[in-house]
Amino acid sequence: MKNLKNLTLSLFAFGFLGCNAQPTNHPVGLVPNPRKIQVLICLDVSGSMSGLIDQAKDQLWNMVSVMGRARNQDVAPQIEIALYEYGRPSNGANNGFIKRINGFTSDLDQVSKNLFGLTIDGGDEYCGHVLYSSLNELNWDPSPQNYKVIFIAGNEDFYQGGISYTKACALAVKKGVIVNTIYCGDKNQGIREHWNLAGECGNGSFTNINQNATVADIATPYDSSLFDLNTKLNGTYISYGSMGAANWQKQSEVDQLNIGKNKSAALKRVTVKGSKEIYKNSTWDLVDANTDDSTIVRKIDKKTLPESMKNKSEAEINAIVKVKKDERTKIQKDIESISKQRQAFILSEKSKTTTSENQATLESEVEKIIKKQAIKFDLVIK
Repeated sequence: MKNLKNLTLSLFAFGFLGCNAQPTNHPVGLVPNPRKIQVLICLDVSGSMSGLIDQAKDQLWNMVSVMGRARNQDVAPQIEIALYEYGRPSNGANNGFIKRINGFTSDLDQVSKNLFGLTIDGGDEYCGHVLYSSLNELNWDPSPQNYKVIFIAGNEDFYQGGISYTKACALAVKKGVIVNTIYCGDKNQGIREHWNLAGECGNGSFTNINQNATVADIATPYDSSLFDLNTKLNGTYISYGSMGAANWQKQSEVDQLNIGKNKSAALKRVTVKGSKEIYKNSTWDLVDANTDDSTIVRKIDKKTLPESMKNKSEAEINAIVKVKKDERTKIQKDIESISKQRQAFILSEKSKTTTSENQATLESEVEKIIKKQAIKFDLVIK
């Protein structure tokens, strides 16, 4: 009895019992591993697809933002994105005119840069080939709990090429990968060209878009504040490692690429950069790396640090990292708050337009599909 009494008192002391205990969605002290979302984007780069590529540049940040709001037991997912092109003659007939641009990566800056590097060319579009090759080549996670999805967008007949889409679909089902087809053009034409059949692959969906529609670039009272915060945010990054300086430079380069595209794309990127869960650069940024490993400073080569920090002591570097981390936390909170206000303003403005003006685009359709399918993997999008 005495031992039971002591145990009870101990539990109260540690907050496991009593009125002050906090509810949780998972066992005390056990944080579940984050779910993984793996997304493959397959883009037709044949001559008529310049509008599709333009939309893909815009939609990347919106897609990542939507996925980043997903939660499983209050834990954000780990997001990985791969990119393939198909329909370029220079990629070779033996290779099905396809090319892997990048495998699964969480380096969002690199994915965006790769999208801006895509160009159009005339060619044959072998959908079955790009699906089958990517399903074989990429490192798809084997867990059935993770959301693994392909978005293939283009036009022309889905039956083209020497590899049948049915062969690709069988492999997708085996790997637990959902295939969604997005036809660029009239829906009925897409059905005649068999894009709806591939939508059956892995319980995927079929939809169509106007690839030449432009995403509305609605000016808001919050735009300047977000751009200012982005500049301040960039100032909190400390490069390290053999590729640190190059990646630090790439971050600004991709900012400029998106600003040059349109203000909407650039601001959606700022919103993503404001999320510490989905925009992480631990491989080259000392602040993010320190969050993952508090002893990182003693492990790095100081020669790879910025010039102003190379001769500082470990204690001095850690102090600088702490200051930058605190700055970043505040800036990201401000970005999150102002981004919500900006989005509310945009929704209000869009509600004033007619339905015919709100055309289906790659961005709008991918967002709808993700929201619908993520539920199947116990991911709640806030």
